[in-house]
Amino acid sequence: MKKHLLSALAVSASVLLGACSSAPTQPGSSPVGQSGETLSGAIVGPRWNLLLIGTDERLSMPQTAYFQIARDGRITGSDGCNNFQGSVSLGDSQRIEVGELSTTRMACAKGEDALRVTGMLETAYRYLIDHDRVVFFGPDSRVLGGWRKAN
Repeated sequence: MKKHLLSALAVSASVLLGACSSAPTQPGSSPVGQSGETLSGAIVGPRWNLLLIGTDERLSMPQTAYFQIARDGRITGSDGCNNFQGSVSLGDSQRIEVGELSTTRMACAKGEDALRVTGMLETAYRYLIDHDRVVFFGPDSRVLGGWRKAN
């Protein structure tokens, strides 16, 4: 059921994002670049735990993979093996750009999967929030993965 719900959400989101590519910023958010402006919006503040890679692949990691975006434009989290930090900018039409990610380098049996998590963040181009879920899309509108807001 969850698989079908996320797939339906992804299709709906692709259509919605394609149709409103020049739409104004999501209410409650403000565009920000590297100029030091303050970030706002529903994606900023909460911790987001990894739900899926793509539309249906669940990863079994040593730790919960997650990210959290601070108002000052910093992103921190874990790829399931290593902690990471970097910068993030948000823009019109739910644009997101994650850059300058650096990670700790602990040995991990799931290292390839951990790289897929950070790769998803670095490739993310747009996002869509639906209740307690956020879905990331690549520049080609392909679903990269989904995250669930932590309690």
